[in-house]
Amino acid sequence: MEEKKYPRILTAGDGCVVAEFGDSIDMAINSRVAALGSAVAKLDIPGVLDAVPSYRSLAVYFDPVNTDVKRLYSRLGELCLKEDTAAGHERRRTIIVPTLYGGEWGPDMADVAAHTGFSPEEVISRHSGRDCYCYMLGFTPGFSYLGGMDPALETPRLKNPREVIPAGSVGIAAKQTGIYSIVSPGGWRLIGRTPMLIFDPNRDPAIFLEAGMWIRFRPIDKAEFDEIEAASKEGTYRPEILEEEEASS
Repeated sequence: MEEKKYPRILTAGDGCVVAEFGDSIDMAINSRVAALGSAVAKLDIPGVLDAVPSYRSLAVYFDPVNTDVKRLYSRLGELCLKEDTAAGHERRRTIIVPTLYGGEWGPDMADVAAHTGFSPEEVISRHSGRDCYCYMLGFTPGFSYLGGMDPALETPRLKNPREVIPAGSVGIAAKQTGIYSIVSPGGWRLIGRTPMLIFDPNRDPAIFLEAGMWIRFRPIDKAEFDEIEAASKEGTYRPEILEEEEASS
């Protein structure tokens, strides 16, 4: 079988082109995807509708009637090979996610603690002690797939998924952690909940998280949970987002 060469540009129907950077879940690959997405957002090409990142590729959707398709393909090819795109984001953006762990907000905390051999307090310390990287959003609007969790917290999914999971629930599935953005079914182990409205279609931006961002979970108590929840429902809550220069390699 012929070895695939990356990056590569693939046609995915009449109104979509995909830029692939690899075939594995890798932060360096995903950083290039996120950087290309930012570059595409600045392209001055009429008809480009959206750019949707995944673990290893970026899908660019466009109106085939109103888009100079040859120009779009050409610009994507140039951007994929540019050094600044390959290097990823120049600044690291970290969003702080206040989280109430355990209890009714994290009904699987005891199971995660038993599986890992840690106390619930140690699970909280390890889960909130590392910034996690947002590889992609998917499944539901704003659901985040986060890498970089402490590997000692790795816990399998539930054998029988729940039919209803509250919005804001923070879960673990194998080596990943993530946040349920809306009420939905799911099989991740729930260890806490954030009172932030991750997704709100009536807000700008509708989704607080985006691929390429870093997430820092901050443990909170019930009083702060209620306070943030009230502000979120009123539409006045805005999360803390830190910006800092990326460390050079």
